[in-house]
Amino acid sequence: MIEIYAGSNALKTIQEQGFKQELFTKMLGASGGPKWFTLFGLDKYLFGEFFKDRTSELNLIGSSAGAFRFAALSQKDPVGAITRLATNYSETVYSANAKSTEITEKAKILLDAVYGKTGVDEVLKNPVFKAHFIVAKCSGLTAFEQPALQMLGLCSSLVLNRLNRGLIAKQYQRFIFHHPNSQLKIYDNYHFNDQYVSLSKKNLKDALLASGSIPMVMKAVKNISGAPQGTYRDGGIIDYHFDIGIKPKDGLTLYPHFNTQPKAGWFDKSLKRTVDINNYRNTVMLVPSAKFINALPFNKIPDRKDFTEMDATTRLKYWRRVLTETDKLAESFANAIDKQSLSVIKPIIE
Repeated sequence: MIEIYAGSNALKTIQEQGFKQELFTKMLGASGGPKWFTLFGLDKYLFGEFFKDRTSELNLIGSSAGAFRFAALSQKDPVGAITRLATNYSETVYSANAKSTEITEKAKILLDAVYGKTGVDEVLKNPVFKAHFIVAKCSGLTAFEQPALQMLGLCSSLVLNRLNRGLIAKQYQRFIFHHPNSQLKIYDNYHFNDQYVSLSKKNLKDALLASGSIPMVMKAVKNISGAPQGTYRDGGIIDYHFDIGIKPKDGLTLYPHFNTQPKAGWFDKSLKRTVDINNYRNTVMLVPSAKFINALPFNKIPDRKDFTEMDATTRLKYWRRVLTETDKLAESFANAIDKQSLSVIKPIIE
C-alpha cells in the first residue's frame, strides 16, 4: 500500500538507528490541490500517533495545499483540525463557471472553519510543530488581476522557466512566513531572493490564503501585514514539490507525497527536468503505491479537474471514498514501523 523511499544519508541513518520519529526535524508539504486527500490517513496517523508525544521541534514547510495541511496539523488537536480541513474542502461546491471572486470567498470560509476561534493562537504558540507557509510575491504582468495581462505574464514565465528555472526569479520572489520562534532557512541554486516574515495574528490567515491563491483561479492577496506591499500568490509557483536545501542541516526530512517524481516548481509540471538529488539525500518519502491508486474510483487520485469534469454528486462520493481508503496507507506505514521492516525502504534513485 505505502511505499517508502529514502535518500542515501537518510537510508544509512535509518539502517543504523531504526525508523524513529526522533530522527526527523523537518517535514515537507507539497502543492497539488485535492491530490493531498491521498495523504489524509497518513496525516492523521503521523500527528495522532507517530509524533504524538514529541517534545523537540519539527519544522513544517508547506506551499499551497501543503501549507493548508500544516496550518491544521500545528493546532492543539491536529487530527480534529486536519479532519475539518478534509471535510470542508472536499464538500465545497461551486456554482457553474465559478469566478475567482466566488472561489476566493469560499477559500476564506474554509480557513475560518479550520481555525475556529483559537486555531490561530495555537499555531503561533505551538512549541513543537512550527508552521512555515511559502508564498510567491509577483511582479510585472503576473501581479495584474486582469485575466489577459495575468495570462500574458504566466506565458512569459513558462518560456523563461523552460530556458532556465532561475529566470523566473525576475517575476517571483519567495517569501517564507514562519513560526515566530523559527530559525529555519531555505537555500537553492536559483536566487529567488528569499525573504522571511514572522507569522502573527494580523497576517497568518492572509499568508495562508496567499500560499494557496492559484493564478487565474483565485484573487491574489495584496499587502500582507509585516511584508512589503505587493501582490502575493500561490507558493507552488516557485515550490510546487520542492527542490531546496534547508538549514539547519541536522536531522532528516519527512515528506509524505502523492508521487515519486517531485517537480521543483509549478512551471516544471510538463518538463522532464528533475530535482537536484543533493536536496533529497536526507529525505524520506512516503508515497501511495500504484496498486493503491489503481484501486481507487476512476483509478486515480483526486485533482482540481474533478471540480469541472465531474458533477458535484459524483465528485463528493468519489472524494469521500478516497478519504476513507487512505486509512489503509496509514495502517501500512504503521505496520512497517512496528515491525521495523527496513528492507521495504527503497533508495531514492541518484
